[in-house]
Amino acid sequence: MGSFNLKKGERFELSKAAPGLTSVRVGLGWSPNEQPGGPDFDLDVSAFAIDNTFKIPSDSFFVFYGQVKMGNAIKDEVEGLLRPISEDRAILGAIDDPDGRRSDGDDDEDMIITLGKVDSAVEQIIICVSICKYPNDNNKDKRTLEQHFGMVSDCYIRIVNETTREEILRYELNEKFDKEDALEFGRLYRVGNSWEFEAMGRAHIGSLEELVRIYT
Repeated sequence: MGSFNLKKGERFELSKAAPGLTSVRVGLGWSPNEQPGGPDFDLDVSAFAIDNTFKIPSDSFFVFYGQVKMGNAIKDEVEGLLRPISEDRAILGAIDDPDGRRSDGDDDEDMIITLGKVDSAVEQIIICVSICKYPNDNNKDKRTLEQHFGMVSDCYIRIVNETTREEILRYELNEKFDKEDALEFGRLYRVGNSWEFEAMGRAHIGSLEELVRIYT
């Protein structure tokens, strides 16, 4: 069975495409800034594992790059670099890619989610993407303050069966957000004993800090 291309608002039952699915890789990709001398597009993927109050149960259910500095991390067996990890050990966060220039065919950033390990209090996992800006960007370039998703091309999210490495679905961002710098890209949510995915494409202004405000 081939991969499914979703549009904004569409939902997909993962178990239909991959019966017995236990673990997924959530991949994110985008094209680098080809403007000569332009600042890199540094997109960061994060996850908010939320309960029935639509908030994270505790800070450790917000999985983002900053957890590495706080010691909430584990070494990736393949790349040998640290990944942030959730309290229930179910969500392995992304290894930072600061410019979108990974090799062709590779996701720029990815997360690994072991569905059976997700805490029973968690009802949804919101996969978010935000633009890293000055002074948090690697190059300390103030021009990043003007960046928004309308400048970024070929941005996508995809769900891969971690066991078989087969792509299950993909959602390519076609909307032009000319002010927004934070995005709820998609969500994994429980339906009984199975998981489904929704292509959200809901954008905000305020980068990662705005997403934190919403879910904490």
